[in-house]
Amino acid sequence: MPLVIVLLAVAVFAQGTSEFMLAGLLPAIARDLAISIPQAGLLTSAFAVGMIVGAPLMAAISRRWSPRLALSSFLLIFIAMHVLGALTEDFGVLLITRIVAALTNAGFLAVTLSTVSALVPADRTARALAVILGGTTLALIAGVPGGAMIGALLDWRAALWGVAVISVPALVAVILATPMRTASEQRPTTLSDELAALRRPALLVPLGLGALVNGATFCAFTYLAPVVTESAGLPAAAVPAVLAVFGVGSCAGVWVAGRYGDRHATNILTIGGAALLVGWGAFSALSTVPFAVFTLALVQGALSFAVGSMLIAASIRAAVTAPTMSGSFATASLNIGAAAGPVLGGLAYATAAGATGPLIVSAALLCAAALTFATTRGMVKS
Repeated sequence: MPLVIVLLAVAVFAQGTSEFMLAGLLPAIARDLAISIPQAGLLTSAFAVGMIVGAPLMAAISRRWSPRLALSSFLLIFIAMHVLGALTEDFGVLLITRIVAALTNAGFLAVTLSTVSALVPADRTARALAVILGGTTLALIAGVPGGAMIGALLDWRAALWGVAVISVPALVAVILATPMRTASEQRPTTLSDELAALRRPALLVPLGLGALVNGATFCAFTYLAPVVTESAGLPAAAVPAVLAVFGVGSCAGVWVAGRYGDRHATNILTIGGAALLVGWGAFSALSTVPFAVFTLALVQGALSFAVGSMLIAASIRAAVTAPTMSGSFATASLNIGAAAGPVLGGLAYATAAGATGPLIVSAALLCAAALTFATTRGMVKS
């Protein structure tokens, strides 16, 4: 595995930490800037929207740049936005820094996914993508709790400084190690030609499945805390443990996808997808049983990220006519799911189902994904 892929994963870890950690810092931000918590919540919403919009937009802007120029530029701006956010006393400025950071984060991930597919042989694509996605799963396990701990011990500004600091070595590595040659130089295409790939069902199907699976994942993950305290009746101190178990599972799932995905993609998608559907149904039915909550958090974390990783690889393979935009398609798909899932979960949580509601929504989203996969199975390239 080329060293540059590992270094890119470090940068993805830093950016994933920034994306997820702010949720736990909103009360402190609200107090410090004299705003309401719902107003502070706009910071997470703005980041989510920026990720969705930023993936295709930034990829289109930078498609004729070399990977080194694109990735270093995005990462430099990302660092600068965190420094500015840590220094400002104005909520409006902080909101702008989050939007710009999200745009550059999305651009970085989109270009990274496209670059990775050009750095390794076709039979190593799943393994390389798993290394990159490992940065995101590590952010869930270590980065987010670490950011929350820094925020609690010092303040929320220190957490932003921390993201900026750990991004600097990644920036140096990107400047020194990423290739100068662009994908468009290897396979010249126009932007309209690349966007035309989105008319192909062979690409739209894995992208749609990725959005559904990721929507289910983040619908449940966002509401794991009330599942633990309200449904299972456990103390609040158990919440970090369940979140950590889910994170460990997600790391295991990414490892499985990377280790076996290039040879057994179809089995992971079919068997893993079926197990994922059954698992969300079981989770909603057994959410009052503490042992089941811990067990299914581990299992569903693993299955969600294993299947999700395979769908990213499938979409990259299907987008061979879009060498510079393929990563942006996958990034946008995943973030549509990550944004829509918690919204749907929130609506379900407000019903009589309560904390079990988001788990039911996750099962419904997987049911839709299973039906889609069953009727379009031949279109997903494994």
